[in-house]
Amino acid sequence: MSSERVDSESKVSGNQANIPARIRRELDIDDGDRLRWHVEDDGTLRVQVVQQRTGTFSDFDGYDGDQATEAESQHDAWGVDLE
Repeated sequence: MSSERVDSESKVSGNQANIPARIRRELDIDDGDRLRWHVEDDGTLRVQVVQQRTGTFSDFDGYDGDQATEAESQHDAWGVDLE
């Protein structure tokens, strides 16, 4: 008997498997997220959740705050050396 914990099970239907709701909630899996499947040498299946950031600021990592700005006058020039 295996000592590994079974968190949940799902049935494969038409080459698709559902992710149980408790696991979706725990891992914050949402529509549009991707799953990366890895088969280990010992046959173990590992799944990595790749959460998709979408929308206008999907590739914006944030401003690191290393220089003062005047947002009203410089908003179109962020990241551009004006000198």
